[in-house]
Amino acid sequence: MKTTTRNLVLCAMCAAIICVLAPISVPIGPVPISLATFAVMFAGCLLGWKWGTIATLVYILLGAIGVPVFAGWTAGAQIIAGMTGGYIVGYLPLALISGLVYDLAGRRRKGAVRYVSLVAGMVLGTAVLYILGTIWFMAVSGMDLGASLAACVLPFLPGDALKIAIVTIITPVIEKALNRAGVTFEEKKANA
Repeated sequence: MKTTTRNLVLCAMCAAIICVLAPISVPIGPVPISLATFAVMFAGCLLGWKWGTIATLVYILLGAIGVPVFAGWTAGAQIIAGMTGGYIVGYLPLALISGLVYDLAGRRRKGAVRYVSLVAGMVLGTAVLYILGTIWFMAVSGMDLGASLAACVLPFLPGDALKIAIVTIITPVIEKALNRAGVTFEEKKANA
C-alpha cells in the first residue's frame, strides 16, 4: 500500500476514533469532561502533526455539519459558536503541537527522550487549548478570568494529566505494532 494511501487510512481511522470517543462526556458545568482531548492527543502523536491535525479537522467538520460527535452527542455550528466552541477549535492546535513536538524531538528516538517529547508536546498543546478555549468562553459567557478558570481549566487538570500519561504509554506500543505490520513512521514523516 502506498504511503499516502496508508496515511489516509490511518487518518480516517483516527478521525473515527475521535468521533466515537468525543461524545462520551460527563457534564460538570458549562464545559463537560470528555474523551475528546485524549483522542485528539492520540491522533496528533500517532499520525504526526499534519495527519493528526487533518483527522481532527475532519472530526470538527463532521460535527459542524450536524453529525452528533461533540460532547453529549451534540452537533452543529451553533455548538462551535457557543461557550465551548473555543475548546473544539482548540483541538486543532492540540493535535498539531502534540504531533509536531513528537515528530521533531522524539519519534525516531528511544528511551526517555521519546517519552519526554510526547509529554512536552501534549502539555504545550493542552496549554494552547486551555488559553484559546478560556478566552472564547469568557467572550461568549461574559464571565471573568477567575471564574472562567475555575469552571473551564482547574477541574480538567487531573483528567488531562491522566490522558497525557495514557497516550504517552500507548503511542510507542501502537507505533511498534504498526511498524511490524509494515507501517513505517519514517516514510510517513518524509511525506508529511
